[in-house]
Amino acid sequence: MAKDLIKWSHLPTVSSLQSEMNRMLDRFFRGGDLSDLEMETGAWMPPIDLAETEDKLTVKAEIPGIDPKEVEISVKDNILHIKGEKKEEKEEKGKNYYRMERRYGCFSRSINLPSSVDTNKVTAEYKNGVLEIALQKKEEVKPKQISVKVS
Repeated sequence: MAKDLIKWSHLPTVSSLQSEMNRMLDRFFRGGDLSDLEMETGAWMPPIDLAETEDKLTVKAEIPGIDPKEVEISVKDNILHIKGEKKEEKEEKGKNYYRMERRYGCFSRSINLPSSVDTNKVTAEYKNGVLEIALQKKEEVKPKQISVKVS
């Protein structure tokens, strides 16, 4: 059985690029996990939780290993911006890595906020690798209890 030689090309073909784009869009529209994409591109975004109560919105972002002084938080045009950088540890001479999964580098998250948020009343706290941002709601949008008088 003779095997034919096949010309090898290090450039991706149009069909392989199309397949990769279809796979990424599939993952996105199905609400799938984008961690595979992060692994392939080297980009990373800290995962967040967004919760709402009658009084406030709370955003929690996992950013372990980041100095809280290196994190920038801002609100502009009802968009919350969180930016920072996780710096890579110094290279150790003579150490061979077989696997590196931890992510380093800059990150940025932007979250659209409802108009009910008072952008002048924002607080942030960092504890155990979790950044918690509390955004108070404006007084006029908080629900008020109205008592009914009986005559």
